[in-house]
Amino acid sequence: MSRDIKRDLIVALDIGTSKVVAVVAEALQESGKFEVLGLGQAPTQGGIRNGSVVNIDVTVKAIQKALEEAELMADCKIGDAMVGIGGAHIVSFNSSGMVAIRDREVTNFDVNRVIDTAKAVNISNDQRILHVITQQFIVDRQEGISRPEGMAGVRLEVRVHIVTGEETAAQNILKCVRRCGLEPYQLTLNPLAASEICLSEDEKQQGVLLIDIGAGTTGIAMYKNGYILHSHIFPEGGQRVTSDLAEVFHIPVPEAEDLKLENGIAKPDLVSENDFVMLSPVGDYNRQDRKASHQVIGQVIFCRLEELFDMIGANLEEHDLSPNSIVITGGGALLPGIAELAEEIFQVPAKVGRPLYYGSLSDVVAQPQFATVMGLLLQARVMLDEAPTRTSKQSLWKKILDYVLN
Repeated sequence: MSRDIKRDLIVALDIGTSKVVAVVAEALQESGKFEVLGLGQAPTQGGIRNGSVVNIDVTVKAIQKALEEAELMADCKIGDAMVGIGGAHIVSFNSSGMVAIRDREVTNFDVNRVIDTAKAVNISNDQRILHVITQQFIVDRQEGISRPEGMAGVRLEVRVHIVTGEETAAQNILKCVRRCGLEPYQLTLNPLAASEICLSEDEKQQGVLLIDIGAGTTGIAMYKNGYILHSHIFPEGGQRVTSDLAEVFHIPVPEAEDLKLENGIAKPDLVSENDFVMLSPVGDYNRQDRKASHQVIGQVIFCRLEELFDMIGANLEEHDLSPNSIVITGGGALLPGIAELAEEIFQVPAKVGRPLYYGSLSDVVAQPQFATVMGLLLQARVMLDEAPTRTSKQSLWKKILDYVLN
């Protein structure tokens, strides 16, 4: 992690379809706590499409600009960062493994063995494993165990959630980050990062679905009994809403984006039928400004969001999953009425999720559009706690980096 003379710094980098966000924070003495010092943002300007790099030079410039803003605000020099990854190339699935317990008492060696067994699965050559997340351990048919070390038994089982990503997509992100002079010490799936900062432990126990609506993709993460059951990335996001508005009202995409941000609503019945919004003229500049019904704007957005939520519902049904509540985050969660729409479609309580952060600059960063980058920051803080000395920290990052690259 980055460090200056007096401060232990942690850094997170969210490379999204529409923008790059960099956040710098100081790790506090209390475990898991941090204070945000700096925030930087820059538009990707077409360098990223649906979560994947399509133009390295443009993406590098966006990352550099975001980093410069964050460094200036935090008065520091950034050397490494926790980096998010998304895209339709992401694949996730559950796996399990079983081993005999040596000496009839579970040791750390047994735990490592059974996890190795669970992750020994066949994946295509163009995919790499990004995460192997432990769901639960089972000792002699006793389920729901989180820490089996020291327990007596003869058979140890584990269930894990595995996330893989396309090798070339991951390498392109790493290449962009390194060309900016940074060392990426882990790639983390975006909705998983957002889940860590937006969801409470009670929600994860009861059964919650997090929906992270970005510009180019939408990620979901389903939790039950305290652990993740399912994750998926859809190649649909807020940009599709913008494109629909541009097509329906015959306006440029930038103006459609402004229309969405300033007047967008998820449900048409939230506004009066007599409410109108001014649009720019078409063609000759002498022509008068045009008016668009606010309800029609809402109807266009409603149709696209309904389609997205229906896709999510079908995906959950395919995996025989049913959430007890829904938390919507990401930039798309800023649309008024989106939680109410989700409640109507999924028939469970829904709310807009914000990062559960209350420190400095919380009025700025504790917003849905910063859920991923704040979740990455929290993960970086937790990993710092797990490395008690500076030497071990450096060794840890080297091991992680070696794993990511190999």
